[in-house]
Amino acid sequence: MNKKYFGTDGIRGKVGESLITPEFALKLGWAAGRVLAKSGNKKVLIGKDPRISGYMLEAALQAGLTSAGVIPVLMGPMPTPAIAYLTHTFRATAGIVISASHNPYYDNGIKFFSDEGIKLSEKVELEIEAEIDKELKCVDSSEMGKAYRVNDAAGRYIEFCKSTFPSQYDLTGLKIVVDCANGATYHIAPSVISELGAEVIAMGVEPNGININLNCGATSMDAIAARVLEEKADFGIAFDGDGDRVMMVDHTGYVLDGDELLYIIARDKLRKGTLNGGAVGTKMSNLGLEQALKTLGIPFDRSDVGDRHVMELMKKNGWSIGAENSGHVICADHLATGDGIVSGLQVMSAMQGSRMNLHDLRQGMRKYPQILESIRYNNEIDPLQDEDVLAELARIEALLGDRGRVLLRKSGTEPVFRVMVEADESEEKVIAYAKSLASKVKV
Repeated sequence: MNKKYFGTDGIRGKVGESLITPEFALKLGWAAGRVLAKSGNKKVLIGKDPRISGYMLEAALQAGLTSAGVIPVLMGPMPTPAIAYLTHTFRATAGIVISASHNPYYDNGIKFFSDEGIKLSEKVELEIEAEIDKELKCVDSSEMGKAYRVNDAAGRYIEFCKSTFPSQYDLTGLKIVVDCANGATYHIAPSVISELGAEVIAMGVEPNGININLNCGATSMDAIAARVLEEKADFGIAFDGDGDRVMMVDHTGYVLDGDELLYIIARDKLRKGTLNGGAVGTKMSNLGLEQALKTLGIPFDRSDVGDRHVMELMKKNGWSIGAENSGHVICADHLATGDGIVSGLQVMSAMQGSRMNLHDLRQGMRKYPQILESIRYNNEIDPLQDEDVLAELARIEALLGDRGRVLLRKSGTEPVFRVMVEADESEEKVIAYAKSLASKVKV
């Protein structure tokens, strides 16, 4: 069955439009409460990033949940992976995160985690959707939920993150730039890294509700790259607005994406004898990653784009690591979802264990030039069915042969069409191929 409200990453959109309204959040909370309470466990965690609309949506969800007889546990501003972790440790039936991740402040979203700390199954999402379309009826007053707030949630999560870093190592003597994107990691990541011994230079730690992801964080790496060079830091680490993505910068200002971080973690696990099988990437993962892992004898498999699909393929293969090149890195031996802080710590562990800096650690992988074009398109015309797009695709694929790849896909969260081209060619040629194909999309 096709879902009516849930997308690939929960429910997301512009605040005040479509589904991101107090009315819909109220109904969603009630519907989710009715479905989730069937297990007998009526505790549901709610966390959010610092964007200003989070207050409105939190209050509406809380009202909906309590009207269904569920107990909302308010965690305040917390990274998405923190809610996944705390949902499991609090023995809650589910966790809810109010966040639009890397999107601008005027967007927001709502996503759910199960009691295992993983995203809700599509079956449960469909059950919630069926309830949304029913008339809202409150439970009896004597059965209504009573919300309460947890004041030490950040401290609990900080200790968890530190526990994933080997006890025989520390970060003493390192100067590290930490960019929190004015998002949900602002009060967590600097503490984790400084408590492990590093000198921390913090950026993006002054959220005001509307500056989340604004020219900072994992989706805008120029500022942290410049700061690493200015401070003569050993490296930098950047997160996105909700903390499930991570990017890093070496001491030369070079930006490492999710593909390169996955390579470093996989190679380190191979060195230590703790690699469980192989590594999962996506259709967007660079060919250079696949070839570098092959050289090491590490199996590699590609999933559809989306961290949900990465995790599903990891579970199917029985493997413990996977990533998207956008910076979602999943280390399932620690947490069953992408966690920017935890993944970054695994890279730092590899640095400590190998006694190599970040610049040297990435040298085993050569990235092919890869260009991604994003085009807002006319919803009435499917670019994947457009004759002009398909003809240009065939022309470029014939020119590339086995020296490159072309990938076309529609975003699951907005009317945006992605065109990706990568090849063993000059960057200028790859850019020309991508722009030529993107120009055929009807906007």
